[in-house]
Amino acid sequence: MALAWAALLPPSLNTSSSSSPIPTRPKSHMPWKIISSKTSKSSRRANLLITNSTQDSDSDTDNEKDSDSPAFNPFGFVTDNPSSRSAIQLPEVPAEDGNVGEMLYRIEDKGKEYGSYIKSGKLRWFVRETGSANSRKGTVVFLHGAPTQSYSYRVVMSQLSDLGFHCFAPDWIGFGFSDKPQPGYGFDYTEKEFHEALDKLLDVLGVKSPFHLVVQGFLVGSYGLTWALKNQSRISKLAILNTPLTSSSPVPGLFQQLRIPLYGEFTCQNAIMAERFIEAGSPYVLKLEKADVYRLPYLSSGGPGFALLEAARKANFKDISSQIAAGFAAGRWDGPILVAWGISDKYLPQSIAEEFKKGNPNSVQLKLIEGAGHMPQEDWMLMLASSNQVSFASEGH
Repeated sequence: MALAWAALLPPSLNTSSSSSPIPTRPKSHMPWKIISSKTSKSSRRANLLITNSTQDSDSDTDNEKDSDSPAFNPFGFVTDNPSSRSAIQLPEVPAEDGNVGEMLYRIEDKGKEYGSYIKSGKLRWFVRETGSANSRKGTVVFLHGAPTQSYSYRVVMSQLSDLGFHCFAPDWIGFGFSDKPQPGYGFDYTEKEFHEALDKLLDVLGVKSPFHLVVQGFLVGSYGLTWALKNQSRISKLAILNTPLTSSSPVPGLFQQLRIPLYGEFTCQNAIMAERFIEAGSPYVLKLEKADVYRLPYLSSGGPGFALLEAARKANFKDISSQIAAGFAAGRWDGPILVAWGISDKYLPQSIAEEFKKGNPNSVQLKLIEGAGHMPQEDWMLMLASSNQVSFASEGH
């Protein structure tokens, strides 16, 4: 994994408190990179997928287009994911395309690195764990956002455990490989229920306070921050990655669509919804091996889609963001906060992070990560691990 990302990583993270972006080489120097090219002897069809990895944010045409359907740009890198945005593909075996059974067979055992099932009350969680309870630097809990899963933290968790941390990353109820109860039958996907379920899970896992908390993303990611506001004494240090933090934080089109009657029911059953959401918020596309894991829950049953639908319709996005802005402001939160922000995020602009820092400049340390999008832990895994090491290992931040 480290070798695969080595060519894309910028220089080491500046550990000062400055919010200056991390430099990367100019876009004009980005080479074409062929990841895979296969040719069938029988059909002589080339299986070559070319997609867009970078877009010029200064382009007037980019501003006019919907973020969910970016324009094709050949000056990027190749992916082997046939469902990626703007992908050009000539399938080697066309009959297998769209065959759900074939897709499930190929991916059913993927994406469970470091994970196991944990029973908490009537709910079964899928929880990833690295390190041990005796780790010398303490415990880190990673919380993902919607519509993704804890898989996004797999590399960061591995590296932080090597540095002496004990790490947990659960799939929220309704997401990933955790239980997805039908709404109205034991879980209704409200903020209160997510908070209560997390409390019980932390008790079952034996997570001792205070611990380090990392949060990223929309909806359940925001619920991770509102949970933190109610449990400040349990958190020693907090790291926030690209999460709505102010009342001006925009709501992505996906969540707006989910709230539309009937149209939401249709939208939530899109099997490639999660991977498309990730790609639309990032300058990169996902390789097939990663996209497989993000799509698996939505492909294997309708439960995850309806869980997301229920949660999205019960959430008041603007009110939650306002609570977060007020709750972490100066005078109300005095613990150290690292905001590690991918500045190529197509959902949340850099100004959101800067506005949040202004609300509590003494507690908030802002690190801007150039080249990373909405999910820095997926775009720049090694860089983020370095950033979190600085945050969790130091006395201040």
